[in-house]
Amino acid sequence: MLDLLPEETLREFVNLLVRLIEVAGAAVIFSGAAIAFVRFVVVAVRRHDQGFIAVRLFLGRFLALGLEFQLASDVLRTAIAPSFTQIGQLAAIAAIRTALNFFLNREIEREGRAVEGGGDRGPRGGED
Repeated sequence: MLDLLPEETLREFVNLLVRLIEVAGAAVIFSGAAIAFVRFVVVAVRRHDQGFIAVRLFLGRFLALGLEFQLASDVLRTAIAPSFTQIGQLAAIAAIRTALNFFLNREIEREGRAVEGGGDRGPRGGED
């Protein structure tokens, strides 16, 4: 039987892809955090209270995107002959990252409505 790609070669290729996707996710999060920090400093110097919400929204979007990349790398990691342990770990990681992403997106939407409405949400961002 003709074996186009031995499992070990395929596993090495997928591991390379996983690392690239993890680096992409880390780069997204780092670049968003670095830019958000600069924007935070500008807002702090100008003492513009509504600007802090905009900075949080900006950073939140980068965090959400970075988490998606990280989740994609976890899914890809278990694509080739996963063990039950790996499947369990993926389920736990996916649940945690999905919950983080859900709450982060909810916060982004809430803050976005506050910015559009121009309302002051106080220190905790208000409650729904």
